[in-house]
Amino acid sequence: MSIAEKIQWPRNDYSRVPFKLYHDPEVFEAEMEHIFRGACWNFMGLEAEVPNPGDYRTTWIGDTPVVYNRTENGDITAFVNRCAHRGAIVRREAYGNTKDHTCIYHRWCYDLEGNLIGVPFQRGVHGKGGMSDDFDKGEHGLRRLRVENYHGILFVTFRGDEVEPLNDYLGPHHAHHIARLGSRKIKVIGYQRQYIYGNWKFYNENLRDLYHGTLLHEFQTTFAIARMTQEGGSRMDPRHRHNLSWGIEGTDSDEDAKVAYEEANVQDGVLRLKDGSFVGYKPEWEDGITISICSVFPNSCFQQIRNSLATRQIRPKSENEFELFWTLYGYEDDDEQMLHHRNLQANLVGPAGLISMEDGEAVEIVHRATEREGEFHSVVEVGGRGPIEGTESESLCIDIPCRGFWSYYSELMGIEAEGGIR
Repeated sequence: MSIAEKIQWPRNDYSRVPFKLYHDPEVFEAEMEHIFRGACWNFMGLEAEVPNPGDYRTTWIGDTPVVYNRTENGDITAFVNRCAHRGAIVRREAYGNTKDHTCIYHRWCYDLEGNLIGVPFQRGVHGKGGMSDDFDKGEHGLRRLRVENYHGILFVTFRGDEVEPLNDYLGPHHAHHIARLGSRKIKVIGYQRQYIYGNWKFYNENLRDLYHGTLLHEFQTTFAIARMTQEGGSRMDPRHRHNLSWGIEGTDSDEDAKVAYEEANVQDGVLRLKDGSFVGYKPEWEDGITISICSVFPNSCFQQIRNSLATRQIRPKSENEFELFWTLYGYEDDDEQMLHHRNLQANLVGPAGLISMEDGEAVEIVHRATEREGEFHSVVEVGGRGPIEGTESESLCIDIPCRGFWSYYSELMGIEAEGGIR
């Protein structure tokens, strides 16, 4: 039975999502082929991570190992991290500096452009063995991937020139927001890794699920970091692939929040921080935005929570687990005071913080509860059902960006709902 035959959408507006989409291993394999290795741009890393010639880092795009490096002429190149000989992972370290990439298995050697430059015993020994006379090293380099550097943020695709330019893929508003976060020279200040028992799509939904942001993350409401009562909204790109949610502190009052959140049993302001500067915002942009979550299909999020800046990369491992890789950053021109402030605020999302822990737990409890519920579905209709009209909302009390994700996902996977509407 094909995936298209397995998946039946209860509604054609993607407001009901079959649970089997998260738990079927055949669906997972198809996602790796049609999405991560398909006609999409995937976030790969930051230019600041490979500042010098020979600097490299390894990562994963979907379930494919990838290595990227800076060449001697300053270009950034990326390759599938798989030897052309027997398929071994070539570069096993997370990062480093090198003149070439050598596979430990049989010592085949590649330059920083991915060209095969060395084959031990190519001519054999004493006239015996070795490669055939017509063996051409030029035909056996590492598989090179197309890279675009957008304001210091690196994206990669497996489909080369088949894929639209990155700027078009992002759309004007999301491109503008990413450019905003990359408007100054980026400086990496730390990393965080999470292994989460759950399907990668649950986390993608979580990034677009504006409803939970001030309910699950109760501290955001308590300390006025983010509230439904604040000025804010969300915006999708025209094809509903990506979503940007944002808010501005100080555009509501504690009393407004107390009334609005009464039924949710959220803290009403009785808790206080001994040092309020911990969550304080130091203005950096003229737009006044104090929190923003920009999710880009299929594998990334670009975050601003006060002055804490981070990228989040989703690395699926199976239908049941994924790695979430955080890169925390500031800017080269940060003074010591601002750098200290960013490091403190990183605790809002870091291993000693709340957001990453809470989101990871939320994904897991949903995944575990739905593992044996393939005949049932979720309800995704906060904000209404029907056509996904427009791309912009002034409310954060909506599920519509989640439905946008599923509409585009189903298109790439070839499993669109009969009479599907967008």
